[in-house]
Amino acid sequence: MSVAENLAIVRTQLAEACARAHRPVSDVALMAVSKMHPVESLLEAYAAGQRLFGENRVQEVQAKQPALAHLADLELHLIGPLQSNKANRAVELCQSIDTVDSLKLAQRLNTAAAALNKTLPIFLEVKLSPEESKHGLPPEELPALIDALAPLTNLVPQGLMTVPPWSTAPETARPYFRHLRQLRDESLTRCPTLTGLSIGMSNDFAVAIEEGSTCIRIGTAIFGKRTQP
Repeated sequence: MSVAENLAIVRTQLAEACARAHRPVSDVALMAVSKMHPVESLLEAYAAGQRLFGENRVQEVQAKQPALAHLADLELHLIGPLQSNKANRAVELCQSIDTVDSLKLAQRLNTAAAALNKTLPIFLEVKLSPEESKHGLPPEELPALIDALAPLTNLVPQGLMTVPPWSTAPETARPYFRHLRQLRDESLTRCPTLTGLSIGMSNDFAVAIEEGSTCIRIGTAIFGKRTQP
C-alpha cells in the first residue's frame, strides 16, 4: 500500500485507540517517523495532510532539507541521540529536540537558540529500559536536570520521552509508559510546561494512548521497513 493509504489506516487506529481510552483525538499528536526513508516518502505523507515528522540524525535532516525548505508548515523534530557538537545545526534545522538527556546538551541548545533569537521546545529523554542500545538520563537524575534548565530561557521543556524494550507484545511496554507518566506527574511542580509524553510506536501506540501519551511516533506502519541500514 502507499504511504497515504498507510497513513489513513494509522489515523483510524489512532482514533479508535483514543475512543477506547475515552480521550479526544486532539489530545494525541501523530508524528510520522521518516528517518532512514527517502524524502519522497516524507513528501507523500505531507501531500496526504501529515505535518509533524521525526528524524533521527542531523545529517539526514540536512540532506533532506533542500526538498523541504518550501514547506513552511512542516514541523520536524529530532528524535535520535544528539551530540552537543551538532547542537547548532540541529537548532537551525529542527523545530524541536526531543532527546535532551544532559545539562551540557541543553546549554549548547540554549546558546544556539539564543543566537537565532529562537525559543526551542525540547523533550527530556529518560532511560527506563535496561538495554544498552537505549539512550536517555537515569530517572533519578531527572529532578536535578529540570531544576538546572530554569535559567536556560531559550528552551521550553514540553515533556518527557522514552523508548521501552522492543517486544512484539504491546503490553510489555505498559510498565515503562506508566513509569514515565508518573515521572512527568511528579515533575510538574518543578516545571509546569512539562506536560507532554512522547511514547508509543507502531507496535504499542494503543497501550501508550491508554497510559497518557500526547505524541505517538509511528514509522514502520506509515512508511514500511527502513530503506537504509
